Amino acid sequence: MAVNTLTIDGKEIAIEAGKTILDAAKEAGVPIPTLCHMEGVHDVGACRLCIVEAEGTPKLLPACVTAATEGMVIHTQTEKLQNYRRMTVELIFAEGNHVCSICVANGNCELQDVAVDVGMDHSRFSYRFPDRGCDLSHSQFGIDHNRCIMCTRCVRVCDEVEGAHVWDVGSRGPDCFIVAGLDQPWGEVDACTSCGKCVDACPTGAIFHKGETTGEKEGDRGKMAFLTTAREKQEWTR
Repeated sequence: MAVNTLTIDGKEIAIEAGKTILDAAKEAGVPIPTLCHMEGVHDVGACRLCIVEAEGTPKLLPACVTAATEGMVIHTQTEKLQNYRRMTVELIFAEGNHVCSICVANGNCELQDVAVDVGMDHSRFSYRFPDRGCDLSHSQFGIDHNRCIMCTRCVRVCDEVEGAHVWDVGSRGPDCFIVAGLDQPWGEVDACTSCGKCVDACPTGAIFHKGETTGEKEGDRGKMAFLTTAREKQEWTR
C-alpha cells in the first residue's frame, strides 16, 4: 500500500495514497469544519468550509476534495481561514431564511454548530429574504426550501445509497433549488421509496418528518456510513 507523508498543523501524518486532506486531518485528530461532507457518500466541495492553506500555493484548498500528497505542509486554523469560514457561514445565513427559533432542527442543526465553531453571532451582509416555498405533498415527510443550504447531501445519498435518484438540483446561480423528480411535488414521485435517508442526511431542518415541531428533529449522522458498508461486511445492526 502506497503511503504519503504530510504535515498538518505541525503534526506529521502518514496516510494511504488517494486519501484527502480531510481524511488525513481526521487521522491526526485535527478538527476542520464541514457542512456538505458526509461519511458514506462522495464529496463535492460545495460549502467551502473545509478550506485549508498549503505552503507553496496561494490558493485556499477544499480539504474534502483535495488529495493529500507527499510533503504537503497544511495549516487549518490560521486567522485568514477563520475569517473566510466565518464569512461563508454569514453568507449562508443571509442567503436563505434561517429562523432558528421556529425550526424543527433547532438545537440539533449542523449549521448552528458550525456558526458557533467559527464565532459567527451576526451577519454583516444584507439578508436576501428569498421567496421560497415548502412541499408537504409527501405522506410522511416535508421539505422547506427556506432552510436549504444546497449542500446536496440529500441528492447524493438518494443516488448512491438508496439508488432511487429522486432528488436533483434545478435552475442556476442564486436561484438553484432542490427538485424532486422532474420538478414534481415530492408526493407524486413514484421513484421515492419513503426510506427517509434524505431526512437523516439533511444537516438543517430543510427535510423533516411530518409532525415534528420546533427542536424535535434528531439526525442520525452515522447512518449513511454504516449503510454503505453493511452489505459488504454483512453487518445489519449497529
